[in-house]
Amino acid sequence: MWDPLDVPENGDAPFTDYSRWRLTADDGGRHIWDYLGSDEACRARPQTVLDKAMLGLPTDLPALTPAKTALEAARNGYSFLKYLQAPDGHWPCEYDGPMFLIPGLVIGSYVTGMGFKQEERLEIVRYLFRKAHKEDGGWGLHFEGQSTVFGTALNYTALRVLGVRADHPVMVKARGTLHKLGGAVCAPSWGKFWLSILNVYDWEGNNSLVPELWLLPEWLPVHPSRWWIHSRNVFMPMSFLWAKRFKAPENDLVLSLRQELYVEDYYSINWPAQRNNVCPVDLYAPHTPLIDFLFGVLGAYESCSIPPLRRVGMDRLYKHIVQEDENTSYQDLGPVNKMMNAVARVVVDGPESEAYAQHKLKRRDFMWIGPNGMNMSGTNGVQLWDIAFIVQALVESGLAEEKENRESLLKALQWLDNCQIQENPKHYESGYRHRTKGAWPFSTKEQGYTVSDCTGEGLKAVIYLQEHLPFTPKLVSRERLCDAVDTMISLQNASGGLASYELVRGPKWLEWINPAEVFGNIMTEYEYPECTTSVITALAIFRKHYPDYRPADIERTIRAAVKYLHAAQRPEGGWYGSWGICFSYATMFATESLALVGETYATSTRVRKACNYLLSHQKEDGGWGESYKSCVEEKWVDHEQTQVVMTSWAAMALMYAQYPEPEPIERAVKMVMSRQLPDGSWAQEAIEGMFNKTCAIVYPTFKYSFTIWMLGRAHKYLGQLYATRPGKSVNGI
Repeated sequence: MWDPLDVPENGDAPFTDYSRWRLTADDGGRHIWDYLGSDEACRARPQTVLDKAMLGLPTDLPALTPAKTALEAARNGYSFLKYLQAPDGHWPCEYDGPMFLIPGLVIGSYVTGMGFKQEERLEIVRYLFRKAHKEDGGWGLHFEGQSTVFGTALNYTALRVLGVRADHPVMVKARGTLHKLGGAVCAPSWGKFWLSILNVYDWEGNNSLVPELWLLPEWLPVHPSRWWIHSRNVFMPMSFLWAKRFKAPENDLVLSLRQELYVEDYYSINWPAQRNNVCPVDLYAPHTPLIDFLFGVLGAYESCSIPPLRRVGMDRLYKHIVQEDENTSYQDLGPVNKMMNAVARVVVDGPESEAYAQHKLKRRDFMWIGPNGMNMSGTNGVQLWDIAFIVQALVESGLAEEKENRESLLKALQWLDNCQIQENPKHYESGYRHRTKGAWPFSTKEQGYTVSDCTGEGLKAVIYLQEHLPFTPKLVSRERLCDAVDTMISLQNASGGLASYELVRGPKWLEWINPAEVFGNIMTEYEYPECTTSVITALAIFRKHYPDYRPADIERTIRAAVKYLHAAQRPEGGWYGSWGICFSYATMFATESLALVGETYATSTRVRKACNYLLSHQKEDGGWGESYKSCVEEKWVDHEQTQVVMTSWAAMALMYAQYPEPEPIERAVKMVMSRQLPDGSWAQEAIEGMFNKTCAIVYPTFKYSFTIWMLGRAHKYLGQLYATRPGKSVNGI
């Protein structure tokens, strides 16, 4: 047990001295926060503007001359953003939102003996205090959502493990909400799993996760290698630890939590009856009759499973767990399977192993401290994704040509050069991985996963830097650019669309056996408009500069992708965004890519329909704002307030479409300019990102990259529009 913590009644003020935190971000994109223990250490390493900005401290930057034009506002924005660039060239940032990640970090660390520094524990506690629901004190799937059993049971448990006493006011309130929702017996499957690991929920209350599934013929549609990459990577350690029935030893904390988490007496609970017991507020994807039938069959099999077969299945699972660790240098695909893998590796290899040391070390890459405390990031960062958009924003706005920005852009190019993956994984085919040679990842080269749209945006950024600017060296060779093209082409599905990490391997009816309850579309890969459009634009730009490389294949790929994109347009006129919120996000990418193949407002009924759809949602102040509920409900749901990020997306969509009227774009520009702060920055507003239809996640750098991008483009675009209209002027825009 960790020592009890004496913490304030709320998290309004930091629990540590924020002037002592320092970020190290100069190792290929890794992010490590350290707390300096002495005044001497602080003097030797003063806080940077980056440190202060990420912590929410005053940066003491001077107020800039107020912008009178959109270009001046964009310039002021980048004047601030340059301060946030890390020494190695990328832009670090927080990446929070989901409320089921910290519990995995805390429980996984606790049962493996990986401790935290006192300051880390305190700020994790503060973060959870800050993100509790303001009215009922519980926690949701993400911090803008309603309280759920999943969020409340796990975060309550995490706080108790961290050392918060049960009678603390935050805990009393949260416990009351948990009990009103039915207690921890109603947790969805991932919640039941982590509580079982801690030994405060019985393994008999979990549905069977038999390792023998990996022994099925690979041609079967249900073989796990055909599942979506996140699902299969989470299933592997879950299944392994379920088969091991691993659980923490009993101690006073465990015994106490068995009483605190439940409405009924823990020792009288009929655990098998709880396997499919999930609170209605948690349910997004209820079990189908098919999966309940299959779980029944697997449960019956478990009572007579064949030990030799079980051992072979577990050996296969463990081999894949090790391969995932080695392929990613222990970063793993994401934080969920990372902490599950850490537990599995310690169970087998022990706390003296290299695997233990590496997991303990790389765990820190996910631990980020921000204004609200310390959280666990949704991946080990957003490094490539952000730098690609920032570069494109600067080039398209014209700011890249200004002398004072050259050093920053050269560092960005060096980082993009170093980030490209230049070989396939160590465990390639045996690890069921797609090719990675030539790809750019979502975060870092070390993490090492191909992502289709990240490869597209990374390629565009490099071409913009190397081909559009006279002062940049050609760091990324033609051969490596061609490798990226090869990878993108290899990711196209029969429909013409592109998925996220790999080809679609399984049928859509696999969703009938989705066991996760809280997420949608997780059992197989899906084609996405955003991924498809990024590849269309990247290939269209590439062939302008390299017309002799695979011209027929590129043309065929673009044509098929455009055909998919046409089919994916919703009847209302927009495109559904799966990775950002939501229709404003995906529609921006769609109009950009369609313009590059000649489809604009003037030439395409589809594009006109898209523009009219967006215009129908513009608000009185000139802005746009979408709620995360747009993704959940698959229809436009207005946010209570307009947002600078979504306003930028919508305005850029209109400009890409070559919308002929300036007024809506002017209004958007004025709204975004009105919210710019004196130092050139913008305040963080509502959450911008989404995954699996239900879980929102923050992209804090979007409030800089897309605002700068939109403002810079608008200055040029509106100027061009007014140049064709005698007697009209840009009116300060």
